[in-house]
Amino acid sequence: MSEITLDESKLKELLKAAIFELLKEQKEVFSEILTEALEDIGMENAIKEGENTETVSRQQICKILKNHEC
Repeated sequence: MSEITLDESKLKELLKAAIFELLKEQKEVFSEILTEALEDIGMENAIKEGENTETVSRQQICKILKNHEC
C-alpha cells in the first residue's frame, strides 16, 4: 500500500473544501444547528442578566402580560 503525504497548506485547503461542500449540501441542517446555538446563547445571556435584576412576583408579571389566568 502506498503512503500519501500532505503538507499543512494542502491539508487546510482540502478541509476547507470538504466543510464548504458539506455546508452547501446540508443547508437546512446547518441552519437549524446555527439557529439553536444562537437561541441558546440568547437564553444564557438573558439568564445572566436576570440574575442581576430585582425579582418580581407572578402577579406583577401577569399584570404586565395582561393575562389574568396565571
